[in-house]
Amino acid sequence: MPAIVVLVKNVPDTWSVRTLNADFTMHREGVDEVIDEINEYAVEQALRIRDANPGFEVVALSAGPERAQEALRKALAMGANRAVLLSDPALAGSDVLGTAWALNCAINTIADVQLIVAGNASSDGAMGALPGIIAEYRQLPSLTNLTAVSVANATVTGHKETPEGSYELQAALPALISVTEKTDKPRFPNFKGIMAAKKAEISMLDLAAIGVAPEYVGLAHASTAVTSATLRPARDGGEMVYTDGAERIHQFLSEEKFI
Repeated sequence: MPAIVVLVKNVPDTWSVRTLNADFTMHREGVDEVIDEINEYAVEQALRIRDANPGFEVVALSAGPERAQEALRKALAMGANRAVLLSDPALAGSDVLGTAWALNCAINTIADVQLIVAGNASSDGAMGALPGIIAEYRQLPSLTNLTAVSVANATVTGHKETPEGSYELQAALPALISVTEKTDKPRFPNFKGIMAAKKAEISMLDLAAIGVAPEYVGLAHASTAVTSATLRPARDGGEMVYTDGAERIHQFLSEEKFI
């Protein structure tokens, strides 16, 4: 059965306090985690494509510790057919290159993958590079940052908006796409879906199962490194202008070198 693989990630809740460990990796222990919101949009698009193309299945894939199963169960509750978790202690601290390589190799364990769907950028890393890197590893056409997408006749079509203009993109399957929050709103799982997701078996993979040596992943083998970090300054209340503020606005724009 041809498969649509949708990538999901367990991330610290938006309202949680985010801190870094001494090695500049994100502190995740004891923090409330949820499926990344942009991944819900990706799951929604994968489900819509499956529903419009009978015979496809949606496989949710994640990499992380065992608690990442919660993100996968949300995808299952929404309607994904099955879920796969790549979990191995050696993955801890992997940069985007190592993570992309591991996910690429995990995708290789899924038969007849015709489409890979991802969010355009995770909320905890916000690099936005993962989809493009996986596409490069797999030598697939990639349609990124889409605001609308459809699949018909073995062709994926997407709409992309950039500061330079709007574009209609097309590629033959197999392909990879990433979507933004401007795509269709994610559906709410119904009670039946939630209960089925709780009981569903999630396939577990480790590095040995996907043929990746530990020296290619993990913090010690990362190709990039964070060497320093500073806290974002607290947001102040700003300045309220109640009268004719044209002169003050002009002054502000001049001071900030916007004009």
